[in-house]
Amino acid sequence: MYDKATLRACFRKVRAAAKNQEAEARMLEVLCRSPYWAAERFFLYHAIGTEAETRHIIAALLAAGKRVFLPRICGREMAAVPYTGVLAAGAYNIPAPPEGEDSPCDVAIAPLLAVDGEGYRLGYGGGFYDRYFASHPAVKRVGLCFAAQRTDKLPHGKHDVPLQAVITEEGVFSLGALPVRGSAEGKEKRGIPMEETC
Repeated sequence: MYDKATLRACFRKVRAAAKNQEAEARMLEVLCRSPYWAAERFFLYHAIGTEAETRHIIAALLAAGKRVFLPRICGREMAAVPYTGVLAAGAYNIPAPPEGEDSPCDVAIAPLLAVDGEGYRLGYGGGFYDRYFASHPAVKRVGLCFAAQRTDKLPHGKHDVPLQAVITEEGVFSLGALPVRGSAEGKEKRGIPMEETC
């Protein structure tokens, strides 16, 4: 098993190579057809760099009358703050709502570098999403990524909180022990073996 620093470097390259607008457009189509679309309150991220784009998803959610929340980091904690259309440079220079309080959400859609078949997510190492998920156990935990970012096994620790599903351009994939109605099943569920990626 590779260490997390090596895996992050590897999957940054994988994500950059996979990024394309056609795949990102299909992700929205997949979300719209998924059971998650019935929710009313969505906690998304503002995409930066090679992350799977979310601006078109946010626009579609708002057009459908959904409520959208974006991350605002305060110290070691992350809050889901209502999106009002106004953003300012926040922690790590990531655009974020300049004010607002943490609000309850139905679905949290998280960025990632990689995700495995058990739902463990390789992020950037800050632990913000794991702490958020731990303190908001009722929220549905969903990743958004390109299909190439799915792998068979990732290292994880006791404080890592697994995702329940991941949305890619190929569909919604149920992860771990919590199936999602309408999700893809079969051998494609587990992702690409690590040896074929890094």
